[in-house]
Amino acid sequence: MRLLVVDDEVRLAESIARALRAEGFDADVVHTGTDAVWQAGEVDYAAIVLDIMLPGKNGYEVCRELRSSGSTTPILMLTAKDGEYDEAEALDTGADDYLRKPFSLVVLLARLRALLRRGHTSSSDAITVGDLEIDRARMSCRLGGDEIELTPREFAVVEYLARRAPDIVPKQAMLDAVWGIDFDGDPNIVEVYVGYLRKKLGHDAVRTVRSVGYQLAGSPP
Repeated sequence: MRLLVVDDEVRLAESIARALRAEGFDADVVHTGTDAVWQAGEVDYAAIVLDIMLPGKNGYEVCRELRSSGSTTPILMLTAKDGEYDEAEALDTGADDYLRKPFSLVVLLARLRALLRRGHTSSSDAITVGDLEIDRARMSCRLGGDEIELTPREFAVVEYLARRAPDIVPKQAMLDAVWGIDFDGDPNIVEVYVGYLRKKLGHDAVRTVRSVGYQLAGSPP
């Protein structure tokens, strides 16, 4: 499960990300409101931790823009401000919860778990592309009615391709969404996992569009 942390205090943002990773989450970090809007549009996050005082666009603007675009990703807003009007504005612009700095990481994690229990309804749990059926809630994959056993990473790759179908997914977008924006390993890992999927789903299951990216079969060429 991937979360986005948005805070211009680099140390704090990294501390939050480390705490999330220690709890078993994947976490991406950005430091400006402009980057937050772009990143949230590229990756389907389970939740967003969003500071109010940000360069580029403040947290209110980010939240309002995401909600206007149709995103229902749970947002926990952070602020150093102290006042009921700030809290009211945060909730009015679409935030789901509000936490004042300084805060305990224990409390932050508890608030996030509560938000995640409420669910994330930005897209359907069931995705069908041709004969391929993806169930996001059960993390299952069926091909022509037959269950296909996938590792969590293989499932993340095929699920991302299915969500983006019929679009062609660039390699870098796949890396950012599945391995995280801070991934510094070999980018050819994408080809490796596409190969794994072809072995399990069939050689033509994932198309390589030269110099562009990858497209899940069942989408029009």
